[in-house]
Amino acid sequence: MENTLAFAQLQDQQDSLAPFRAEFLFPQTAEEKPVVYLCGNSLGLQPKGAEQALKIELEDWAKFGVDGHFQGRKPWFHYHKFLTDYAAEVVGAQPIEVVVMNQLTVNLHLLFASFYRPNGPRYKIIMEAGAFPSDMYAVESQVIQFGYSYDDAVIELAPRPGEHSLRNEDILQALEEHKNEIALVFFSGVQYFTGQYFDIPSITQKAHEVGALAGFDLAHAAGNIDLQLHQWGVDFAAWCSYKYLNSGPGNVSGIFVHETHGLDPSTFRLAGWWGHKEDVRFQMKRGYIPEPGAAGWQLSNAPVFGMAVHLSSLELFHKAGMSNLRAKSQRLTAYLELCIQDAQAQNPDLELQLITPKSRGAQLSLLTDDHGKQVFEHLEKQGIIADWREPNVIRMAPVPMYNSFEDVYKVGQALQSYRKA
Repeated sequence: MENTLAFAQLQDQQDSLAPFRAEFLFPQTAEEKPVVYLCGNSLGLQPKGAEQALKIELEDWAKFGVDGHFQGRKPWFHYHKFLTDYAAEVVGAQPIEVVVMNQLTVNLHLLFASFYRPNGPRYKIIMEAGAFPSDMYAVESQVIQFGYSYDDAVIELAPRPGEHSLRNEDILQALEEHKNEIALVFFSGVQYFTGQYFDIPSITQKAHEVGALAGFDLAHAAGNIDLQLHQWGVDFAAWCSYKYLNSGPGNVSGIFVHETHGLDPSTFRLAGWWGHKEDVRFQMKRGYIPEPGAAGWQLSNAPVFGMAVHLSSLELFHKAGMSNLRAKSQRLTAYLELCIQDAQAQNPDLELQLITPKSRGAQLSLLTDDHGKQVFEHLEKQGIIADWREPNVIRMAPVPMYNSFEDVYKVGQALQSYRKA
């Protein structure tokens, strides 16, 4: 790889995924030029197809009213089914193992209700230290409802002193050490702060070896990593749709429940009308009969407008293919690392430390010095949108669906031009 404009432009010319960039709307600078958008790990860009997808549902609502549940172009009664196959492709699942519903933390609570079932000495949860706050809050409330304290029931695994990411061997060793007291292993797929991609297959395998279940928050992994949840034997997972999946702020979540559990009607789940068996749902009888698979975890009918936008994005993922996106992502992120390293070598005012390991998705996290916020603001002035995380980390995510090698080259040039105030 070469840190030159000619090299970056040649990579873009040879990139089979480059046409997907034209499917998205980019914010503009004050000079009305598209920004370099490296914040898709927080909120993805808007697909151009989202407006038309939403317009169709508004038109059908106007035309049919309540009959849109059965007469629209995409009848609302089973709207979630239009998303299922595409969502399953994104996470490597059987279609029956996936459903789109609710929002992320809501879904995590629903899944914990099914899969955190403490029993005697087995009541502890192992997770990474410094997980996203919503995960910590959800876990805390789950253990409290069974009468445990967080400090007792939750084992947080932190990196070794002086390191920023967890070693996989340390995770597996901790599972072995606590094998008689673990009920659940719950990790991120990709750690939101450091960008570390956890070894989901080996963590899942070890969890099962010690008699625990394995669940994952895939908010930063879905649409980012080439996941194979069914093959890896993951018990459950949930993810949002507004980061790498580009489906709009606060939009719907997806869940995965392995068919081992989802096809077993004795698996406990909190029940709601929309999870009741579809062919008898409108008989309105007492007694819950779950839909087979993940669909049996639904509570309420589909939020169609949000799902319409999500569908427009999932269609792009179907066309692009997760393996193709992942292959480009690895090259694009490696190029960003090279450009950052070159900028730091040439600019004595830059104090940046990469804390993201090689096991990573599209995100690089940069630990900064006391002037880090100045670096971040300098990038903003150069039309580069990254993400600042307190107290001193800049996160950058070159998203393969719409970012280019030239975008990344521009980041390196902007870093080279930075000067301390």
